[in-house]
Amino acid sequence: MTDATTPKRATGRTARVPKHANGHARTHTDAQSIQVNEAATEPAHVSVKAGKKGRTGKTAAAVPAPEKTKRQKKEKVVRDSFTMPKSDYERIASLKQKCLDAGVAVKKSELLRAGLILLDALSSKRLVAAVSTVETVKTGRPAKD
Repeated sequence: MTDATTPKRATGRTARVPKHANGHARTHTDAQSIQVNEAATEPAHVSVKAGKKGRTGKTAAAVPAPEKTKRQKKEKVVRDSFTMPKSDYERIASLKQKCLDAGVAVKKSELLRAGLILLDALSSKRLVAAVSTVETVKTGRPAKD
């Protein structure tokens, strides 16, 4: 008895069409891609073309898959809110517009993070000087006018 994936020996009868790995019969075009050596007395060599998504048959030469690189886990984000004077908030809007004029679309959070990178690059002395120029604001939600 022959397996569904091996063709019958060449005895004048047509070779049995192997099934896909999912159990469905091959289509007519898939059957054309199978080449059977009818003159051989041993089981015929079967070469199967790659199917969908690059799958190959068992007898096709194994192509080593590219080594998977480990994905870097995305850093978790933290949602926070803070209070700032309206003039500083308007400064963010003007900086965003400046970036747009330069051809770069930037979000408010990206702009603030870029500022953190610049502040982190400062020496301790310059950082303290920059922080001392910022006015202290009462925390919490502003009162309704």
